[in-house]
Amino acid sequence: MNMIIRGDVESGVLLLRLNDPSTRNAISEVAMIDALLGAIAEAEGNPSVRVIILTGEGSSFSSGGNIKKFGKGVGYQDNVPAQTRLNYKSGIQRLPLAFEKLEVPVIAAINGPAIGAGLDLALMCDIRIASDAAKFAESFVKLGIIPGDGGAWLLPRIVGFAKASELALTGDTIDAAEGLAIGLVSRVVPHDALLPEAQRIAGRIASNPRHAVRMTKQLLRQAHRLSLDQTLELSSAFQALAHETPDHEEAVLAMLEKRTPNFQVDL
Repeated sequence: MNMIIRGDVESGVLLLRLNDPSTRNAISEVAMIDALLGAIAEAEGNPSVRVIILTGEGSSFSSGGNIKKFGKGVGYQDNVPAQTRLNYKSGIQRLPLAFEKLEVPVIAAINGPAIGAGLDLALMCDIRIASDAAKFAESFVKLGIIPGDGGAWLLPRIVGFAKASELALTGDTIDAAEGLAIGLVSRVVPHDALLPEAQRIAGRIASNPRHAVRMTKQLLRQAHRLSLDQTLELSSAFQALAHETPDHEEAVLAMLEKRTPNFQVDL
């Protein structure tokens, strides 16, 4: 079974679906990780892909780890603890590193429960919108483990330290409305409107010049861990590149001529 359905690129938008409903789209196994990493790497190298939408097949976004694969010698846990550490590094920890480096913006269209590593996968994305059927839990503590996939780094940066601590230390589940209230997601829509809404947002991003979008995403990602002077230095370098793109020239001309710009699709 193909773990990721790779849809055709339409108007610069690539729709990816986690496709393992039997495990509620668990992402912890190597086959799923490799499929997802392969899909985003291919998108990164394709100039016609301006935005990725990531969602889940079936009723869940992602259940995170496959609990049937917990136990010594079954999943990540080896009889030798030092090997367990390496299993995480060569397994699920590749995901946050890849999403951090990815220049194509990713919208998580959260169609249902996003639990444990499934929530952390959503946190790896740049924009999160949720169906009113979505639920969220940083639930590792309920299983006697810790967020091993970067959740302790991601969650506080999105909802703040105090709320992240509450969610991670209790393991409590929250609904879509609370997710919106704490800034975990930027909007909540009726379930049937989720993909159309994600596509509308993606379309607005995709209509902008590709290089400007990618550099803006990288600047936002880098700025939260750089000092102001370092951020300004990086901004100057990116701006120097942006000024030399044909799309910048076209955008200025179009604004002066009061017309819609015609950006180069595959530039």
